[in-house]
Amino acid sequence: MNVLEKIVVDKRLEVEQRKLDFPLTEFIEKLTPNDRDFKLALQNDHKNKGAAFILECKKASPSKGLIRPVFDLDEICQAYDEYASCVSVLTDEKYFQGEFERLPLVKAKLRQPVLCKDFFIDEYQVYLARYFGANAILLMLSVLDDEQYTALNQLASKLNMSVLTEVSNDEEMHRAVNLKADILGINNRNLRDLSTDLHKTPELVSLFNTLASAQQIENTVLISESGINNHQQVNLLKQDVQGFLVGSSLMAQKNLSQACHDLIIGEHKVCGLTQASAVKTLIENKVKHAGLIFVSKSPRCVNIDTAKEIIEQDSNGQLKFVAVTQNMPLKDLDKLILELNISVLQLHGDEDDSYIDAVRELPGYINKTDANKNISIWKAVAISEEGSLPERWPSADRILLDTKNTATGQSGGTGQAFNWDVLKDINLTSPQIMLAGGLNLENIESTKGLPVCGMDVNSGVETSPGVKSEQQINQLFSLVNQRKPH
Repeated sequence: MNVLEKIVVDKRLEVEQRKLDFPLTEFIEKLTPNDRDFKLALQNDHKNKGAAFILECKKASPSKGLIRPVFDLDEICQAYDEYASCVSVLTDEKYFQGEFERLPLVKAKLRQPVLCKDFFIDEYQVYLARYFGANAILLMLSVLDDEQYTALNQLASKLNMSVLTEVSNDEEMHRAVNLKADILGINNRNLRDLSTDLHKTPELVSLFNTLASAQQIENTVLISESGINNHQQVNLLKQDVQGFLVGSSLMAQKNLSQACHDLIIGEHKVCGLTQASAVKTLIENKVKHAGLIFVSKSPRCVNIDTAKEIIEQDSNGQLKFVAVTQNMPLKDLDKLILELNISVLQLHGDEDDSYIDAVRELPGYINKTDANKNISIWKAVAISEEGSLPERWPSADRILLDTKNTATGQSGGTGQAFNWDVLKDINLTSPQIMLAGGLNLENIESTKGLPVCGMDVNSGVETSPGVKSEQQINQLFSLVNQRKPH
């Protein structure tokens, strides 16, 4: 028996017990009319903001175990209010530590439509979801045959509730098209073995477009579910779907509001800080990373004492500090790691995979990992004006694409942009990528929708090298943080 089969067996037992504990006759007359349009909310955000997001309240899951030990609905709803088109609430108790009682609590705190996410197998559950205030339910074709689905779907329609119909393979997509499901969730997770493959979304969307009529295509909202954890993936899949359902990757983050921002807006960085006064402005604009340069020839080079002063301004640890180095001797790099509270090492020279491997063996790197203060390694890759992406990516945790000045040979710090057309070759198997090089107020809006996880801004927000302008930072990130269709 696979995971899904076991869940369904247990669900049947749970439903029968619920019917005894809280019979339908006790609450069917208390049902109120549905007051929020789930499908319309998705369509509006896709039209007006470029994509819809169903953000999930999930405490645990079979694949991840306990995800959010401190499950504070006030904190969760406060974060989701700014970013969610709709909110999904897990109500399965045994496998997800969910509760039906969370539905009215979430609904009272938010204006968005609420989805009851459970393993629906019985009409009783549909009534129960509506009783607790759900505006929509999830029906899984991996769990239901066509007759069962039709009965539950018709009841939901009678109660004026939307239905998110979930498919996870070709056979289920064929059925969904025949059943005329109008909100289709493509689950990238195989519920039988819990593996995840994001390629499932474009593959099943392609099948949908082949099977469905033009009218059905126009009337259907497509949602990608499971395995989505960064802005780059969102931008790559946006061309195929109108929205996303995201739960585990957000619930696992301590700073949930920042995690939503990183996923939906992007993980952005301002590099070349030389003054502590810039820290407050970066935090106010929800910038994720702050870069400190330790390259002597750079006009933005700082020493360890100055770096400490800058880092100390972030007393609540809201920023991730990035140490930018270039061919630094390993013993000096180890000293840097040990002395500074940094989250990222950005290698901006000729460092190869053997150097990266050696960094991961440094005592400072290992000590930080053991203390659960993991350091990511980013590698800058220079792109010349007529250049292309490398055939083989470095073994770093993330890649930063920067401009190479062909005339001088300088990589990075040129204040110039490379030809972004090369980014079309980025795909779902590519590493996470940051975009750098000549980003400023004039071109920053053109970066929206590019298949990268974030932007790296430096001279574009300066009055002189290393002197960041509060006004320019505010202006640039007011544009970045706006959600628009593109």
